[in-house]
Amino acid sequence: MASNAKRIKNKAVGPVPQSRDEAREYMRRIGSHQNERKRIEATMNEQIQKIRDKYQALAAPHAEQINELSQGLHVWCEANRGDLTNNGKRKSADLGAGEIAWRITPPKVSLRNIMGVIENLKSLGLDRFIRSKEEINKDAILAEPDAVDGIAGISITQGEDFVIKPHESELEEVA
Repeated sequence: MASNAKRIKNKAVGPVPQSRDEAREYMRRIGSHQNERKRIEATMNEQIQKIRDKYQALAAPHAEQINELSQGLHVWCEANRGDLTNNGKRKSADLGAGEIAWRITPPKVSLRNIMGVIENLKSLGLDRFIRSKEEINKDAILAEPDAVDGIAGISITQGEDFVIKPHESELEEVA
């Protein structure tokens, strides 16, 4: 007979301190491990930066050449655009070693002085171009929780975190 009860799995718990002194020792060890992890992370980031710098330096001359050659190719293609596109009947051309193409980008709206634009649109009766967004003010609800008590769909919850903050010790530089 199969049971309908859900099976609950808990993570295995490691050793548990048996006294305040042992708890203090656990805290000290956690802090020590955190410091070592930070040191390892700093060393890793330093090595990654060295590798990144090395390969960026190797790639830089190629990037410069790509840029220079691309600009020259663009000038030549613009000068010969009619021949390359069959007088505008095509948007691309195959040059044997690769293809070039002219693409029209989608239209985009750029705004400056947004409040001024909104005022102008309102004064011209063009409210359809102004978006109005309704949303719940959660800060106001937290300020007055009794006012929304019992309203379906609103619940105010609060949890508790267990925080471990070992004291950090820093080595002093000696000159």
